[in-house]
Amino acid sequence: MADSIMYQEDAFVVLETDQPEQFMTPQELQHKLEAILSSGEVDIPRELEKFDSLEKQAQHLMENYFELDVGTGKYLQWYVVRLEK
Repeated sequence: MADSIMYQEDAFVVLETDQPEQFMTPQELQHKLEAILSSGEVDIPRELEKFDSLEKQAQHLMENYFELDVGTGKYLQWYVVRLEK
């Protein structure tokens, strides 16, 4: 049986074009993804069209993806990290 600690999200490492790596809380990443999705400047994965709010779309991205296509030559990636053993 898998240890429940495997599913804990203490923080995320966020990698973004021309930015140093950042540590974000789940709430901070959620807000960042919501802002990006609301800008209308990115092509969202088709799977997200079934959700009726930005909050649900961003949550689904956080839980099921690790990157978002934010344009040619740009990137946005995130990875879950645990800060303690």
